[in-house]
Amino acid sequence: MSAADYSYEATARSIDLDGLTIHYNEAGEGPVCILLHGAGPGVSGWANFEDNLPVFAQHFRTLIVDQPGFGASDGCEFEGDYFSHSARTLAKLLDALGIEKAHLVGNSLGGGVAARFALDFPQLADRLALMGPGGMTTRMFTPEPTLGHTRLYDFNATPGVERLETFMKGMVYDHSFVTEAMVADRFERSQRPEAAVNFERMRVSFLEGEGLTKGQLWREAAALTHETLLIWGREDLVNPYDGGLFAFSQMPNASFHVMSRCGHWAQVERAAEFNRVVIGHLLDN
Repeated sequence: MSAADYSYEATARSIDLDGLTIHYNEAGEGPVCILLHGAGPGVSGWANFEDNLPVFAQHFRTLIVDQPGFGASDGCEFEGDYFSHSARTLAKLLDALGIEKAHLVGNSLGGGVAARFALDFPQLADRLALMGPGGMTTRMFTPEPTLGHTRLYDFNATPGVERLETFMKGMVYDHSFVTEAMVADRFERSQRPEAAVNFERMRVSFLEGEGLTKGQLWREAAALTHETLLIWGREDLVNPYDGGLFAFSQMPNASFHVMSRCGHWAQVERAAEFNRVVIGHLLDN
């Protein structure tokens, strides 16, 4: 296939799920693999995984999903924590597309959603690859809040291009991966009124009621029996890798892969290694 076949326009899809429009990009054939993005300002599935799609599509029917309230997907009010909300929406998406089971690859927030999906809908989940996953960390050596989260809070409190650039450069070890055009695009998207509302809904969902405990997925790590690959950048400033050691120690079928000179965006910064390791894990019989 040509590069044009993997363009945003050629792969873009949308579907109505009980009045909620969910956007995704799809390419390839074979076993289904779902790619789930993180939660930074102005983020989308495409922004996180566009360069990985051509490689994954050689092996899988690959769907890059904009989670509810992000990218081109609708947001809405919801009950409980965001991990559970997005996992329920994903289950509806699979049902609507006639997908019986899927591998899940999640970055940050998407890693937490993938873990919650596997816990709540175990029959629908195949293998998991969780990259710096949200909710799966409990600090052993790094104090809270982490530097990455502090920079995110600073931006949310006083949005500005320079603050966003500082936050985004904290996502990678090599700052050259963060371009002026990327920062400008993310900033424009982050300032859309609906984006701010949806982000706040997501954030607050982990601070109130049941969300306080449901968001702490490390508490349920022993129940996550799916074959799982945990992936971390050694220089991750958002969810440092030491925070995942407890969850890893409890998970019955897990492997732990750490990349040096790599931040929170392993799929971008170490794309070749990320593609090789994750695809190898998903295809391992």
